[in-house]
Amino acid sequence: MHTTPSSALVLGGGGSTGNAWLIGVVAGLYDGGLDVTAPDLTVGTSAGATAAAQLGGAAPADLYAATLTPPPSAPPHPAGPAWAGPQPAAGRHGTRPVTDHMERTRRIIEAAEDPADLRRRLCAMTLALPGSSDDAVQDRWRATVAARLPDQAWPERAVLLTAVDAETGEPVVLGRDSGVGLADAVAASCSSGFAYRVGERRYIDGGYRAGAENADLAAGYDRVLVLSPFGGASRTPTGWGMDLASQVEALRAGGSRVETVFPEPGAEHLFGVNAMDVSQRPAAARAGHDQGLALAERLGTFWR
Repeated sequence: MHTTPSSALVLGGGGSTGNAWLIGVVAGLYDGGLDVTAPDLTVGTSAGATAAAQLGGAAPADLYAATLTPPPSAPPHPAGPAWAGPQPAAGRHGTRPVTDHMERTRRIIEAAEDPADLRRRLCAMTLALPGSSDDAVQDRWRATVAARLPDQAWPERAVLLTAVDAETGEPVVLGRDSGVGLADAVAASCSSGFAYRVGERRYIDGGYRAGAENADLAAGYDRVLVLSPFGGASRTPTGWGMDLASQVEALRAGGSRVETVFPEPGAEHLFGVNAMDVSQRPAAARAGHDQGLALAERLGTFWR
């Protein structure tokens, strides 16, 4: 009896521009004749969590069209790590807060003994930020995230969104059976400027779970397609296994076929410290769409 190979789509973090790039790649693949929007599993981290939820509720073409007009400017959101999810605009001059935050997290990474120690230290830092205890900030963040989602219900297909329990530092995976609503799950996965509260629990950005992609969650799937806005870059020691290369190696060792897609050389200015600049979203989306179109035929052989 023939069994259809299982498929997993992994959507990595990468800020506001990363989210636009992810949508662009998926739309480009679709326009090129390859539909990757209905895999057996979708894993979303931070910006990728937003993209995963968006793709579960709207057509790629509609989502892509929406990225081509940047949203109006808004007051800066507390800066997140390099893999932070889409947040209110920091504007054209928002690189300083991101740079400052990356310097703070660099010191924490260097002081940490292992991934668990890193998460505990990052959680302690994040819990101390003003927004973690400010109800108005929490409410605004949820409303901002919810407004980005075309559907507030979890997709019927399997979607896993990553986060970290801010109180314990434990890795968290949120899905339709987690008891957390979709908008709250996305808000938690994208929350890096403060700890986001859901009921009695508080969470921080899913990029702190196991890197920007969390591709390890696709273990056991036959075909795994990883879209990584930050090109698999990691700020943690390779021995920790939080980098994408280590996770891809483990997936392949387990029998999975894996393909990765990174932004093209020359597009670096759209990410990094500019990842929170919403004015760059149209350019990032177009770059992703061009890549998707160019890759559709080759990836089609792999995906099908």
